[in-house]
Order: sequence, then structure tokens, then C-alpha cells
Amino acid sequence: MKALEGLKVLDLTRVLAGPYCAMMLADFGANVIKIEPPGVGDDSRAFGPFVGKESAYFMSLNRNKRSITLNFKRAEEVELFREMVKQADVVLENYRPGTMEKFGLGYDELKKINPKIIYAACSGFGHSGPYMLKPAYDIIVQAMGGIMSITGPEGGEPTRVGASVGDIIAGMFTAYGVMVALFHRQRTGEGQKVDVGMLDCQLAVLENAISRYTTSGVVPGPLGNRHPSITPFASFTAKDGHIIVGAGNDRLWEKLCNILGCPELIKDPRFDNNGNRTTHAVELQQILNNIFSAKTIAEWLELLEKAELPCAPINTVDKIINDPHIKAREMMVELEHPVAGHLKMAGVPVKMSATPGAVETAAPMLGQHTAEILKELFGWDEAKTRQFFERS
Repeated sequence: MKALEGLKVLDLTRVLAGPYCAMMLADFGANVIKIEPPGVGDDSRAFGPFVGKESAYFMSLNRNKRSITLNFKRAEEVELFREMVKQADVVLENYRPGTMEKFGLGYDELKKINPKIIYAACSGFGHSGPYMLKPAYDIIVQAMGGIMSITGPEGGEPTRVGASVGDIIAGMFTAYGVMVALFHRQRTGEGQKVDVGMLDCQLAVLENAISRYTTSGVVPGPLGNRHPSITPFASFTAKDGHIIVGAGNDRLWEKLCNILGCPELIKDPRFDNNGNRTTHAVELQQILNNIFSAKTIAEWLELLEKAELPCAPINTVDKIINDPHIKAREMMVELEHPVAGHLKMAGVPVKMSATPGAVETAAPMLGQHTAEILKELFGWDEAKTRQFFERS
């Protein structure tokens, strides 16, 4: 039995933040019913890359879910959703604030139908504040949230993080909010609204950038691959590319100097403690780059790993998905899609000893499970389902 087996989730989300949250719940057994508009479905069904006519983008985010189509411009289908809410535990949506209220389906209405409902709304700026109605995408909140200002080469232009962390982090916080609300409901019987703003989530992960500014008054900027307060903790130039080394304390620094053949640096007053090393980080980077350039990445990794010094190659995507450790941790999985065929995607990163998650079913075709879901929820047969959805 999976940890969330029996949890019924009505998923109205689309594209990335909301679907990522729903996927996290589905991976651990939640019965996620993805509700999509007829004809087009989730916007991301039209996003590339494609396998035949199927979006690999969509399929990577909507595994373990079932799909039904509902048209909220049709009163009968709005009412059907309200009936579904009576049996649900969670409603997920990532519309702009006010959209659900226009359909008469906001939290204040849904909690009248089901007082125990957990209503999770993930939007760009949350359901309060002066920016509430502003439209948002990942790059918008990365820009506004500060992370772009500290990403990129030192002295270079602000840079978007390569993965859509504006969306993904918000999706993760929404899943966290749902679980906290469910724990509260288990103790009290009370449902509640979970309001997650993508911009808030970006601020929440700025960690030492905030503390550096609030304590020093100095506005942080991009530093490339080096750490702002731990040195050496950066990438270095080997004979055939770049290698990452993290010597996070004086003991590791001494060990690194001995491996590199420069023990004189241990007591050098510029580098004899972490504070001094950080103050003189640019000088130290030049010195260490000259030393690292004498050997290949593989040669340095062998020496550093033998000494148990934190180090790593900078993998490209093709290398990391084929890494033996990733395979051992089952972090790349394979499954079959009814149209797209054989697929590979990232696995479940949270490993549970008693109730493990799993990737079991491919992303659904649009409306694939409509009849199945309505039979399960209301006992409808196929004839009744067809008659109900004879849309004008």
C-alpha cells in the first residue's frame, strides 16, 4: 500500500507548477483525476519536444494520473464538478486568482459542499497583495524573485536558471502545503485553503543571499560557480575541462593542499582560514587553476576521491542519466505510452522504506478515463456518460 493510497485529488492545474505538485502526490498513490478543458486539454500538450503527436513535456509531468474533460462554461458540467468535490480530499488549481470564483468554484463555495476539502491554489503572486492579478511565468518570478541577479558568471548579465525553478519549487511547496493541511485535518477534521505564490517561493530559497544583504548591506551579485562564503568551493580548470571541488573547512583545505602538492598554502596568511580564503578568493582561484591544469579531470577525480574530498565532474544530461549511481537509485525509469510508445523519464527521488512511490502509468490521453471515472464516482454507464457530454 502506498502512503497516499485512497487520497482523492481533483487536479485542475496545467503546464508545470500545479502538474508537478499533482505528480508528486500521484507518485505516492494518490488518485489524481486530471480535469482538462475539452478539445485542447492542458496547454502543455502543445509544447515540444514531441514523440509523434504526443508532447514529451506533458508526458514527463503527468504520469500516474487519469484524465477527464469538463467544460466549465457549461452549467451542467460545473455542477458535475461540484458533485465530484463532495467525494474529494484535495482540489488543486493554478489559475490566476479570481478565475475559480467566476465559475462559482472558489474555496468559499467548495468548502460549503465539503468542509473537509483541502483547496490548494498555486499562482504567480498568491491570492493577496498588490501583484495578485499580474500574469506570471517561470522567467518572470525568477527575475522578480532575485535568483537571476545572483546567477551567472561573475560580472556578467543576470541569468535564468536552466531548469524552471520558478515553477518547480512552487509545485514542491504546494505539495508540502497539501500534506501539512492533510495532517491538520487528520487531527481536527478541518479542511483549509493552501495559497502558494511562485514569487514567495523564490524568496524562500534565496538562503544566504538574504542573510548576506541584511547583515552587510551589500547587494549580492553573480559569482559564477564559487560560493559566496566558503572557499575553495568552486569549479577549477583541468587539462580537459572543469572539475568541481568543495573544501568546506580547514581540515579539507589542508588535505586538498597536500594532494595538490602545495602545502605552503596551508599557512599562507591569505588562505589560513576560510574567512581569509574567501576574502582572497580570486587570487586563490588563479593559483589553483594553474595547478589543476596539469592533469585531466579523471586523474584529479581519482586522487581527490581516494582522499574523500568532495569533488565532481560537471556532467552533461546524457552522462547523468546514464550514471551507475542514478541507475542504482532507480532515478531513470521506463514505461509504455499507448501512442508514444517507450518512454524514459526521471524517477521518484524520495525513497520510503515502507511505502515507496513508483512510476506506474504513463500520462493519460485527453479525456481517456472520463467514462471510467464517472462510473467509479457515480455509477454511470457508458450510455449515460455519452448522453451527458453531448455538448452543444
